[in-house]
Amino acid sequence: MPETQTAIPSRQPSPTSADDTILPFEVKALDLRGRVVRLGPSVDKILRAHDYPAPVAKLLGEAVVLAVLLGTSLKFEGRFILQTQGDGPVRMLVVDYTTPGKIRACARFDAGRVAAAIAEGKTDVGGLLGRGHLAMTIDQGPDMNRYQGLVALDGKSFEDAAHEYFLRSEQIPTRIRLAVGEELSAAAGGAQHRWRAGGLLVQFLPKAQERARQPDLDPGDAPPGQAIHVVPEDDAWVEGRSLVETVEDIELLDPSLSTERLAYRLFHERGVRVFPDTAVSAECSCSRDNVANMLKSFSQDDRDDMVENGSITVTCEFCNSTYVFEPDKLASEAPPTEPLN
Repeated sequence: MPETQTAIPSRQPSPTSADDTILPFEVKALDLRGRVVRLGPSVDKILRAHDYPAPVAKLLGEAVVLAVLLGTSLKFEGRFILQTQGDGPVRMLVVDYTTPGKIRACARFDAGRVAAAIAEGKTDVGGLLGRGHLAMTIDQGPDMNRYQGLVALDGKSFEDAAHEYFLRSEQIPTRIRLAVGEELSAAAGGAQHRWRAGGLLVQFLPKAQERARQPDLDPGDAPPGQAIHVVPEDDAWVEGRSLVETVEDIELLDPSLSTERLAYRLFHERGVRVFPDTAVSAECSCSRDNVANMLKSFSQDDRDDMVENGSITVTCEFCNSTYVFEPDKLASEAPPTEPLN
């Protein structure tokens, strides 16, 4: 008996979509799988927790989108950590994504150098991060080994760095688009600014692996005149990545363009199948209880050195929540359920 195939229902793309969601999709005719992420209140909460200069906030927002796009590929409970270290005005960015959709992030920067970079118009990735590296770490828990991939940062955008990572580490043809911007709206008391972000990831995953072959990596020390290894790209992937490259920032940010409509706009001629979306939220793992336990792990002499004006104050680098403790009551204090802000 021949196998019967269940027909996949078709419908028009939804005209609306919720912010802070990740929509997986598939273009079977081109052997493509991908995800669209739209961030509204979650990324705004992260970027407004600190008084970041606008270029730093935008850079951190791009890192958040990239971490969400990559972290949602985890098929297990764990964390995806994206971190940069460089010699530029922005010394470090850290984004922590915990499955199935919790995100937190922060940036460390030199305010004077950032101001100088803004004055000189050097607010791209190269101008702010300088030379360094981008580390992507997968943490499956205390009983499992961590996996880490490194990509050099030498003026490349986050998109370029991600493409190089997939070329060198995963060897999967991949294209990524990232966008971050401020939305201006009228509100009582004047105009209101809110950060928005969006991203698109598309990968070529044919059943026949030879169709996804890519050129050998440049060894860096090949003798002069050495022929460069060239592998013709599969026509399906050429079409797929070419469509991704047409996506404009406004399409990833515009709340009036739903994620389904964006996917349909790109791939309707070939047919695109969407799957249930996943919610994303900005949530920090800090708590008064956790901070108290951390302080208790220090020696009494160390805790005494932390006392200022009769109390110990700890501020979370991620969410900027502040916790204040009386030293002589630290051991017995019953922590409140909410942090002090």
